[in-house]
Amino acid sequence: MQDTADATGTFPREVRRVGRRYLQRGLEVALSEDPRPKPLPKFDARSEAAVVAIACSPPPPGRSRWSVVLLAREVERRGIVASVGKETIRRLLSRHELKPWREKMWCVPELNREYVERMEDVLNLMEKPASEKEPVVALDERPVQLHATERNGRPMAPGRIAQRDYEYVRRGTANIFCIVAPKTGHHLTHATANRKARRFAAAMKRISDAYPNARRIHVILDNLNTHRLESLTDAYGAAEGRRLWRRFTIHHTPKHGSWLNPAEIEVSLWSRECMGRDRIATLCELKYRTHLWNKAADRARRRIKWRFNTADARRVFRYRPGTTPGPKD
Repeated sequence: MQDTADATGTFPREVRRVGRRYLQRGLEVALSEDPRPKPLPKFDARSEAAVVAIACSPPPPGRSRWSVVLLAREVERRGIVASVGKETIRRLLSRHELKPWREKMWCVPELNREYVERMEDVLNLMEKPASEKEPVVALDERPVQLHATERNGRPMAPGRIAQRDYEYVRRGTANIFCIVAPKTGHHLTHATANRKARRFAAAMKRISDAYPNARRIHVILDNLNTHRLESLTDAYGAAEGRRLWRRFTIHHTPKHGSWLNPAEIEVSLWSRECMGRDRIATLCELKYRTHLWNKAADRARRRIKWRFNTADARRVFRYRPGTTPGPKD
């Protein structure tokens, strides 16, 4: 028996077990395993529904979200089962396609008539072909924290990643006016000290000067309190401010509808490509870097391919033209 065990690379007791099964039940049974009994399920339908209800409820005070370990402890605390492991909870969540650690940011608080009218106004504008006489320009602001480095870091070298000190010195704040003509790829993004009314007026004049031959300039804006005629009249006087304002047709996005502004994409591009993780200490440096980035983007005529249209909006939000969406829509 020992020789057989050595030849097969196993133990004598295993040889005896297989031989006994062969004598009792034949060769096929001897070479196979008996089906192992499955453990009884931890949850029945009722207790499983209770776990799902917990996962869909707010987490305990002091916690930002449910985790599988926290859920397992809560299930035991409530006496749903005597004991349960985190893997059992994970499989239960997976069966019900629950992911408490994830969420999507989609802010459409109330789909009322005003929201639909403003949304379709912007979407219809974006569907029109580009026109030199009536260009479409989107504008949005981005606040920026100015930080100086406390100590110099070490640059990247072969076999060594770049290093920098985690401490920094606050140098105040600044603002970026992200301005883009999404259909033609014309960029007017620039940095300013702040986003007060006079800065907004100067940004609108910059847009007007960029299109001297345009019959009317369509501008997409959010609902910031400086985005109004008074900002221009206070900066340039009543006559000049009104003359300048008449050059524009303003298209306001709905409240909590900033996703409809193509300038949000310009903000994202500038943030990733120009700012990145760098620390910029002065407004002068921020202006210079933004100027170089805008110059390259404008020279390349980087356009924004807007794919969401009015038909898509009616399909996604489930409303028909000419109707007021109800609470279920």
